[in-house]
Amino acid sequence: MTFFTKLTRFATVLAATLALSTGAMAQAKPVPAKSMLAPDNHTLILIDHQPQMAFATKSIEIVELRNNVTGLAKAAKAFNVPTILTTVAEKSFSGPMFPELKAVFPDQKPIDRTTMNTWEDKRITDEVNKIGKKKIVIAALWTEVCGVGPVLSAIEQGYEVYFVTDASGGVSLDAHNMAVQRMVQAGAHPITWLQYMLELQRDWARGETYNVVTGIAKEHGGGYGLGIIYAKEMFGAQEGH
Repeated sequence: MTFFTKLTRFATVLAATLALSTGAMAQAKPVPAKSMLAPDNHTLILIDHQPQMAFATKSIEIVELRNNVTGLAKAAKAFNVPTILTTVAEKSFSGPMFPELKAVFPDQKPIDRTTMNTWEDKRITDEVNKIGKKKIVIAALWTEVCGVGPVLSAIEQGYEVYFVTDASGGVSLDAHNMAVQRMVQAGAHPITWLQYMLELQRDWARGETYNVVTGIAKEHGGGYGLGIIYAKEMFGAQEGH
């Protein structure tokens, strides 16, 4: 047996031993993934949900967009997630933030910008630094401009970024999809608004947020919310019990 053959066999045995050892060490534990969102580990940024931006949005119906971003905002408020509101050219072009978002955060004035890339406005990054969370959740109009800019910029600076695809929209479905692909290729995590809310709740035994979460679902969760209403009314069902 040549030295090369012996070395190859030794490497094979060593690799098999290490694999068995690693498998034996792995143990399932009731611990959530570090990549998951929790109420205390992220900042939400809502970008340019304004009439002029919505008029040209074609990747999602405006009624659905407004419903979804309102559900997202209410979920963040329910879990006390620090939220940054920002608009672009509010007085001169794009108009005010959607009134339903103002209603969720009545005491918070949006930061109005001239920059298409939110991340290039120092007031925004100062607020992000002040809040101090390493995960950022973003929803924006339009996906391909005001969404892509801050997502790519935040990722390059070491943030873990999640993009809410159904609370955002582009001037065409192709524009939206290509922008989402670009963000994913850069490392962003695509999520939906309902996924966001349920990821924060995560356990129906968390009674302090149970009623508000199911309430948001009833109002904004479509068929899921209707199912909650039906089950409650017909046979008194309650998740987690």
